Amino acid sequence: MSLENKVAIVTGGTSGIGRETAIQFASAGAKVVIAGRREEEGNAVVETIVKAGGTAMFVQTDIADEGQVKNLIEETVQNYGRLDIAFNNAGVEMTGPLVDMTEADYRKTFDINVLGVILSMKYEIPAMLKSGGGSIINTSSIAGHVGMAGASVYVASKHAVEGITKSAALELAGQGIRINAVAPAAIETDMIDRFAGKEGAEGREQLAAVHPVGRLGKASEVAKAVIYLASEATSFTTGISLPVDGGWLAK
Repeated sequence: MSLENKVAIVTGGTSGIGRETAIQFASAGAKVVIAGRREEEGNAVVETIVKAGGTAMFVQTDIADEGQVKNLIEETVQNYGRLDIAFNNAGVEMTGPLVDMTEADYRKTFDINVLGVILSMKYEIPAMLKSGGGSIINTSSIAGHVGMAGASVYVASKHAVEGITKSAALELAGQGIRINAVAPAAIETDMIDRFAGKEGAEGREQLAAVHPVGRLGKASEVAKAVIYLASEATSFTTGISLPVDGGWLAK
């Protein structure tokens, strides 16, 4: 699953799944553009990649801001000449009873999880068409496949990502751009630390037990699935959502 001579963008690339995927993209031979709001963390990911012999740059980006997303794509093409792969990974969690959700909660969740994906694809697609095609992978969630009590707004946003992915895949199927999603369950990231507590916390142990495999997933495991979808190994695959869920959706 070589990505040699490919150029890849990773949004939300400063931590968690995005960080790990950016590093693995580079290890597979891609030039990587890390996008995110946190400059210090983004530059640290670049440094890690460069020290390992890879090529990377950071572009500070709020994916809910159209001007900044446009700039991200322009900076990528200006520096590396093309765009082949995009991992639209930036996202935010939102939990709590539906009756307690505010308009601000909704706007924040949908601006990042849904509008961010739409804006990213809006500018990624023309850049990919200029270089003959490409692969887009959106971060969904098992919450894009099933309901979850106490997370209605988040679940709604991830169902939206599933719909966007399928619809865009059909639009671009004949033009050399494949669009898929990856759907993780609970993965060991900062987001899970906030949601269920750090290692050893009762809530975290309970969450791990819900997975048939009996543990939380690792960011590296999701990254491998993303590389698979980005690579020529899936050249006949578009419009799917690939669960990386320890068996959660099989229940």
